[in-house]
Amino acid sequence: MDKRKRLMNVQEALELLNRLSEAESDGGEVSGLSDVSWVCSASDGSSDSDPEPPRNVRPSHPDPPLADWPTVPAHAEVCATEPSPAQEIGKDGTVWTVMEPCGGAGRRQIQNILTESAGPTPHARHNITDKLTAFMCLCDNVMLEEIRDCTIAEARRDRATWDVSIMELKAFIALLYVRGAYCGKNIEMESFWSEQWGNAFFNATLSRNRFREIMRYLRFDKKETRRCRLTTDKFTHVRKVWDRFVENSIASYRPGSDITVDEQLFPTKSRCPFTQYMPNKPDKFGIKFVLRLVEPFVGKGRNITTDNFFTSLPLAKALLAKNTSLVGTIKRNKRELPPSVQGRSELFSTKVLKSDKMVLSVYQCKPRRNVTILSTQHQHVAISTEKKKKPETVEYYNHSKVGVDVLDQMARQYSVKGGTRRWPVAVFYNVLDLAAINAWVLYRSCMSQENIPRRDFMLQLAHELRAEWMASKAPPLADLPFSGAGAEERRRMTCMVKAHCMQNKTFCKCVKCGDAVCGKCTAKVLSVCNNCV
Repeated sequence: MDKRKRLMNVQEALELLNRLSEAESDGGEVSGLSDVSWVCSASDGSSDSDPEPPRNVRPSHPDPPLADWPTVPAHAEVCATEPSPAQEIGKDGTVWTVMEPCGGAGRRQIQNILTESAGPTPHARHNITDKLTAFMCLCDNVMLEEIRDCTIAEARRDRATWDVSIMELKAFIALLYVRGAYCGKNIEMESFWSEQWGNAFFNATLSRNRFREIMRYLRFDKKETRRCRLTTDKFTHVRKVWDRFVENSIASYRPGSDITVDEQLFPTKSRCPFTQYMPNKPDKFGIKFVLRLVEPFVGKGRNITTDNFFTSLPLAKALLAKNTSLVGTIKRNKRELPPSVQGRSELFSTKVLKSDKMVLSVYQCKPRRNVTILSTQHQHVAISTEKKKKPETVEYYNHSKVGVDVLDQMARQYSVKGGTRRWPVAVFYNVLDLAAINAWVLYRSCMSQENIPRRDFMLQLAHELRAEWMASKAPPLADLPFSGAGAEERRRMTCMVKAHCMQNKTFCKCVKCGDAVCGKCTAKVLSVCNNCV
């Protein structure tokens, strides 16, 4: 039925009532009112289709006194036409409609129905059997070989025969993790080899000079082609290693229904073309990382939680087109926001506005400050009954955003970082910190029977990382001393013979005198058969 025609009939009825009201003088009865029927008629009195049956026809009966009829309010015409509520317009022309907060959550929207299971992927569950395999799912051999090749290339610019193996590189990483587990980021690295205050794990794994060499030549790209790559990518010094770590993280774990995206400020004051100062971060200065792990997970019914660094209306629309919702704080100076977000209102009050499928909540959390949250997940905003009367969007944001803050605290607690003037090394420290946390999460998810603390996990991971290197250093059985006294101490000693060496290190002792002797200074023994013995 045509709405316009209905409105014309309502107006005619109101005019008739007004005329009757003006004609009333002696309170008498008004005749002929029973003939008025509330039906819609065509404007020209004719129609090609069958006429509609009359609706709401008043039955014939004696006309009541006019005083018994309901009084028509002065704004009856406004109520009948149902005009649009109050609206606000942003600087860019975005129209916002003011809504009233309501109670209770509505039906879950289609973009918030998760269509895949969360947790470790089948690839991770199949490969993870211990701490080392959990770590290798994130920092695989491809990544380690890239670091080894770049390190060797840098070293051979200075020393033609220098070399390092994957086993030794893992042992080098193991020492960094032990330093992080002992919270030694502010302790000079070389003090861990001190005879009085050092750690036996360091002395048994690598010598102090060898550790210095690897740290000196440690690189993550080839210097020969760096100049060309710098024209398009300032992060090229460590781009391959970082991207490989991100790819491995995506391939090893599927997040749940809520994903939080935030920037990370890795603390460092090394010379870097994109070092930033952020006063709201604990370390103030550092390299700003933006986690770009969202794209592979859109379109699966997840929600993305962001802070005001990322949130915008174009981003919300783009994610909504990919069947993904967005909840995040948004800066009040955005051109698309209504002008009322700049003002103040009553403490703990909430104003809700809507534009298309986007809901804006303006919560006055403090007398001189409000919080503005944009959401495409909530179509209706409920208000809490607690003292502060927080809206549903604020509580959801606080609940999902806390995970990133916890991650920052975890990364700082047992960080492997140390003093360095090279920012690519600082980025590598950050990769190791995140890899240790992610490997711990994967290990606990795949090996559900073992609930291991993170520090113990790091120490055991360091032990497994160096195990292959330690096995390669062990002397063959033929070189082991036969006496029980000589086999008691398994530590490297300086050769005491020095007949053909320059103070070589050795595990062996002479079976006659007991002095330490290296392979070069060992006398050759003729082979004797069992019959002659």
